[in-house]
Amino acid sequence: MEKVIIVGSGCAGLTAAIYAARANLRPLVLEGAQPGGQLSTTTLVENFPGFTDGIDGPQLILNMHAQAEKFGARFSYAEATGFEPLNSHIRLQVDDKEWLETESLIIASGASARYLGLENEEKFIGHGLTSCATCDGAFYRNVPVAVVGGGDSAAEESLFLTRFASKVYLIHRRDKLRASKIMADRVLAHPKIEPIWNTVITRYIPNERGEMRAIDLRNVITHEERELPVACVFVAIGHDPNA
Repeated sequence: MEKVIIVGSGCAGLTAAIYAARANLRPLVLEGAQPGGQLSTTTLVENFPGFTDGIDGPQLILNMHAQAEKFGARFSYAEATGFEPLNSHIRLQVDDKEWLETESLIIASGASARYLGLENEEKFIGHGLTSCATCDGAFYRNVPVAVVGGGDSAAEESLFLTRFASKVYLIHRRDKLRASKIMADRVLAHPKIEPIWNTVITRYIPNERGEMRAIDLRNVITHEERELPVACVFVAIGHDPNA
């Protein structure tokens, strides 16, 4: 019987692990399919207290992981797939087979990237469609790419991709960014980034190998349609909860 099981190993899960471990509860952290959560796929984190010059997301996660482990937290790559509350404790299923028992359960499973829901979208994931610039950006050197979204995530992805791509088209369905002013100003000032306002993607166009060759765009104001050649589309339109 475990005292505490924590589902998720992002910032929230690791914070819970640090506090539970310092209370001598020896928490078991189930890291799941994406250890480190969303911070493990980001670049410079500038809004985390205590780091005046910012810190790389993966490094911050590694630091928190080591801190929790130092105080006695245990980690497993298993994924929670179900749970059953009982009178005095909770049964938790992992990887659709094994059952664990715990006195307390903390769910910090975070969220997964949301895609556009276009036809045949799943076929393009990993073949010119992704939600992680830090994971896949380096594969698209000296070619044009597109980022979809208008918030801080889309701004950050766009800026990161300028290290590799020849051109970054930032496609947004509105006429201005929702990102914080500092991020929006950086995006709009960058010579490699070209915003395409009031526009949505309506279709992914493959090449003969089934990889992304271009996208069809539609202006939501004028309804004008056009084709835009890009090697990859990076989607940054938010997340859906995993819980």
